[in-house]
Amino acid sequence: MIKATNIHKNYGNLHVLKGVDLHIKESEIVSIVGASGAGKTTLLQILGTLDKAEDKNNSNLTINGSKVSLLTQKQLSKFRNEKLGFIFQFHQLLPEFTAIENVCIPAYIKKVPKSDAIKRAKELLDFLGLGHRYDHKPSELSGGEQQRVAVARALINNPKVIFADEPSGNLDSESAENLHQLFFKLRDEFGQTFVIVTHNKGLADMADRKLVMVDGKIIG
Repeated sequence: MIKATNIHKNYGNLHVLKGVDLHIKESEIVSIVGASGAGKTTLLQILGTLDKAEDKNNSNLTINGSKVSLLTQKQLSKFRNEKLGFIFQFHQLLPEFTAIENVCIPAYIKKVPKSDAIKRAKELLDFLGLGHRYDHKPSELSGGEQQRVAVARALINNPKVIFADEPSGNLDSESAENLHQLFFKLRDEFGQTFVIVTHNKGLADMADRKLVMVDGKIIG
């Protein structure tokens, strides 16, 4: 599903990623762990096409059969919208919109008819136990509920891969545990691949595979 070869990233004189290689299989849940500053989030952003790796002769990033570097900016935006989903530590819901409106945004960008988008959003919110929260705005939801709305938003376009950056870092322990269990339920139900950056040892150890980053490289 994801194959990355010799991924480097510099920010000025700071060499953040130093030749990362990885291969993630379809429907696999992979956690990426390491100390702050090891390069985890930078790697996740590059894998998620939110940032670009350095242009090196033997570097490559292929996702779901598409070589990312060959896509134009317009093609890349379309690919990201349709094939990838994102969950962040801070849910980044738009405060002026209801739960269902927030979930529908990626579908509207994809130009899914409004009735179809709303139907799919309701199905996801129902699946996530939020059927009674359709019309509530983020300020009216608990932290765990807000994060589940963000999960529904990530799933609305049926992406192949979900990238999650510290998804439970802003939740209490019970909500975090519920979210962790949800990832595995989603994988079993919908077959998505999950790549999760986390400091949560419990979540990291639950994954099918745990990758350890140290000083810009994967060592285990």
